[in-house]
Amino acid sequence: MHFSKHDIEQMPSRYRAHFINSLSGYKSANLVGTADHQGRQNLAIVSSVVHLGAQPPLVGMIMRPDVVERHTLANIRETGWYTLNQVHQSFWQQAHQTSAKYPAGESEFSATGLTAEFIGDCPAPSVAESQLCYSVKLLSEQPIEYNGTIMLIGEIEQVVLKQPALFEDGHIDLNSLQTVAVAGLDGYHVGHALGRLQYAQPDSEPTVLEAKCKGD
Repeated sequence: MHFSKHDIEQMPSRYRAHFINSLSGYKSANLVGTADHQGRQNLAIVSSVVHLGAQPPLVGMIMRPDVVERHTLANIRETGWYTLNQVHQSFWQQAHQTSAKYPAGESEFSATGLTAEFIGDCPAPSVAESQLCYSVKLLSEQPIEYNGTIMLIGEIEQVVLKQPALFEDGHIDLNSLQTVAVAGLDGYHVGHALGRLQYAQPDSEPTVLEAKCKGD
């Protein structure tokens, strides 16, 4: 099958949204935890978190255009803090439910039965059921002029890993954490590890890397 730009433009809006969102493949599923200055908590699922650098430790997150009420974006702007919480396969349906349009005063934690907890002095709540979560301090907003979306750039402040899934070389075994990925708008998947390969060199063949988790 072949689709031209014209074909894509003629697609019904929801069909086009599913189609285009599927093109980028599997994406990380994260719950963004925020709170306003009154302590009202919000939780929202996103699939747009990307690694930006390790020194300093930066992550980017794309937010939809600020043309309607966006509780997550408003809370981050108000406090400058948020948490990112990886979705575990035990609560993927609850995580998806956070995408419903709840009113500002109703917490998605309460609505979905997930539990709020806190990382250090970060005022934004994290998800107790998540096996890997971290607090992020907002550094800047980068408007994307082509479609009105916004990239938030944040610095990772503290990381909480609740299972022994850390390799001796710093690699985190997301497979053992049963981390969930998203495909398209609403397709949820768990990973199947194929293996790890050593750092690629132009004069050598790919070599399987044997690494151990700390404590093994």
